[in-house]
Amino acid sequence: MKGFMQNVTSTLELYFSKKAPALPVNIKELLVKFAPWINIFVIVMTLPVVLGFLGLGSLFYTPMMGGYLLARVGFNYTLAMIFLVITLVLRGIAIPGLLSRSIKGWNMLYYSTLVNALYSLLNFEIVSMLIGTAISLYFIFQVKDYYK
Repeated sequence: MKGFMQNVTSTLELYFSKKAPALPVNIKELLVKFAPWINIFVIVMTLPVVLGFLGLGSLFYTPMMGGYLLARVGFNYTLAMIFLVITLVLRGIAIPGLLSRSIKGWNMLYYSTLVNALYSLLNFEIVSMLIGTAISLYFIFQVKDYYK
């Protein structure tokens, strides 16, 4: 599995870092500077969804939302929440590495992007997976050299 991931990473690096047009240096530096804070913001904004999945959402239950909530409960909802939790954990683990500009932080951010792509693929959201993942991987690979 490790060899497969190395092949995938080198192929993606070839296309998103070496063959793709490079971002200006000042944009790359801004991305590296704000990446940990963007991750923290995403985690904080998504945390209520996870808490709701764990049952703490009943504190905010209103009768008007009952039908909507019941329609969303099922296999797809559970699958989405599992992938969301995995993504948030990877992003949380990435924060210290992103702050110290460690390659481990970059790797966790990269893996969270791949987990999101896998979820979209399993959910048959092919077009959004291709576009969203390509944009994310472009930015991630453009700043990889800043992480050691």
